[in-house]
Amino acid sequence: MDDEFRAYEAGRADGLAAERDPERAGDPVFGRDYRIGFIDGRMEVYRLHAGVRRIVEDDG
Repeated sequence: MDDEFRAYEAGRADGLAAERDPERAGDPVFGRDYRIGFIDGRMEVYRLHAGVRRIVEDDG
């Protein structure tokens, strides 16, 4: 189970950095966990940008 969490966390970190690792994503055992983490990281970035956009638009 620890390996699954490590794969997820690596994917999340890569998602935050917007740098997908095709080798990890294609791994037959832990690729799914990596891809889910990657998507979660990208969603977090999107939400951050949306929050900043709201703040900027409210100040305008």
